[in-house]
Amino acid sequence: PSRSRRSRSTSRTAGARRCFAAHGYEGATVARLEAEIGLSRGAIFNYFPSKEELFVELAVQDSARISQVWVDEGLEAIVRHVLGLDPAWLTVYMELIRRVRTDVAFRLRIEARQEAFMPVNRARIEQAQRDGELRDDLEPKEIGVFVNLVLNGLAIQRASGEESPPIELVLGLLEDAIGAPRDTRPRTRA
Repeated sequence: PSRSRRSRSTSRTAGARRCFAAHGYEGATVARLEAEIGLSRGAIFNYFPSKEELFVELAVQDSARISQVWVDEGLEAIVRHVLGLDPAWLTVYMELIRRVRTDVAFRLRIEARQEAFMPVNRARIEQAQRDGELRDDLEPKEIGVFVNLVLNGLAIQRASGEESPPIELVLGLLEDAIGAPRDTRPRTRA
């Protein structure tokens, strides 16, 4: 896609994200989306078949972005990224989680769109294990589940308005939990 087309697309999704963040999924009416995005109903639905599809697209974009940060920049970058997310958007994301939990068809649509990230994330963990960055006595899936647990906890804390813990503390605890064991024996001179 051309740069101007990507820019317009980014502008549309940014406007939709602001609208959902300000009003929640239910409160982000088509009229409000039109006003925030700057497009008519017909133009919006030319790009997205429904409000729900627009919402799903935003969630999938978030997953893709988080996955890419993890793959390209590692654990510290992903923790910093989550701590920098907009709390208002994170509260809307909680609505998405509720829908995933209660609506099987919706969950399957989300999972199908996110499956592309799983092999890439797994490969990143496996490479980090081979490089000695992460423990190799755990399965990559176990590490992924644990990192996801920490990131989701940070996101919920941020969404609720609680003060985030110091990033150094989070990173230190993650390193202690999933980092490669360090040799802690006293060194002797030969």
